[in-house]
Amino acid sequence: MYGILGAAGYGNWPIIKQIAWLLGQIMNLIFNFLDKVFGIQNIGLCIIIFTVIVYTLMIPLTIKQQKFSKMSAVMNPEIQKLQKKYAGKRDQASQMKMQEEMNLIYEKYGTSPTGGCLPMLIQFPMLFALYPVIQNIPKYVTGVRNVYMPIVNEIMATDGFQKIMESIGKAKPVLMSPDTYNYGDANILVQVLYKFQDATWATLQDKMPVLSDSISQTMANIGHMNNFLGINIGEAPWTMLTSSLSAGKIAGVIAAIIIPVVAAGAQFISVKLQPTAATTNNNSNDPMAASMKSMTYMMPMMSLFFCFTLPAGLGIYWCASAIVRCIQQVGINKYLKKYSPEDIAKQNQDKIAKKREKNGTDAKELNRMATTNTRHVDKRNVNVSKKDEEKIEQATSYIKDAKPGSLASKAALVSRYNNSQSAPKAKKQEEKKESEEK
Repeated sequence: MYGILGAAGYGNWPIIKQIAWLLGQIMNLIFNFLDKVFGIQNIGLCIIIFTVIVYTLMIPLTIKQQKFSKMSAVMNPEIQKLQKKYAGKRDQASQMKMQEEMNLIYEKYGTSPTGGCLPMLIQFPMLFALYPVIQNIPKYVTGVRNVYMPIVNEIMATDGFQKIMESIGKAKPVLMSPDTYNYGDANILVQVLYKFQDATWATLQDKMPVLSDSISQTMANIGHMNNFLGINIGEAPWTMLTSSLSAGKIAGVIAAIIIPVVAAGAQFISVKLQPTAATTNNNSNDPMAASMKSMTYMMPMMSLFFCFTLPAGLGIYWCASAIVRCIQQVGINKYLKKYSPEDIAKQNQDKIAKKREKNGTDAKELNRMATTNTRHVDKRNVNVSKKDEEKIEQATSYIKDAKPGSLASKAALVSRYNNSQSAPKAKKQEEKKESEEK
């Protein structure tokens, strides 16, 4: 997945680029903190702490989204009933009426059609920005970048280095086309070397034997940083699995499959824990239920595939994020269990009312203004400036003095007719009001 998105260069998109830079600073702070305080230089541990921090920051958005999901379980029967009521009616009047009734349902529960989408849309840029950081840690973490710089400087001092690096970089596992990336740039070479696996380093030694000692030293330093519980996070678990099977190393096989299996299992539990999975599966005709059912099995299978084929560092992130989501989901479910849909609707309505009052008009006043019939507005309450009064008097006088047959005289005639018709109606309404009061 990242290879496809990375090829599109989405990490340099506006907003995502800025968020990636911010997340990169967090990763850099974590690495420096562990190094200076505990003397630990381990990228795998940094990724786990980094994942916990990022997903903790997103808890408020997750709660808001799942509150909407809980409300949807109550609203959906009413919405489906309304859709059934207007099924087959495509005329404009029916569509407008359906929209009005739909808005009343959302207003009843204090939410809106975009209530569940907005938190997700806010989370997407952050989630997208995570991948460039995890995939290219040296770009953001100074301590890791400094390990690569000595060998990069020696490579760039070697004759014909660019062609050699391009031939290695355009093949697996790097897959960075020379048409897109400038192999004469030190920063690009650091990015290329970060994707190297053991076999790739061996290829570089064959092509640049003069740098054999420096390459071995760099591999040792990076191996120390990339080693997480005996797993090389720079190597894909599938590569580790095939090499361990051919060598008959059972420990290597276990190490290779542990990250993908844990990631898939945690992903499955995370999906099952989400309230939408429990509230919508009861209705076999609900398309959302069918979608959630397929996601329950599709997401774990995707996790299993990607964690096998991508470097283990991304697998650790995937695994950590799934476990963190499981723990968070248990806490969120416990929190949301305290609130019924009616309580959530009341909270939503109170927030809307406060927002309106903050903008200068409370909910009661808005309702009064919306239901006021303009025909019953008391003229004494209408503020008319002195200048406007003079203009009105001039216009009235002009109409009175108009010549017979002129446009003004005709307008006066229409006005007198309207007044003669409306006066009896007004009198009857007044008499009716007085009798009701008595």
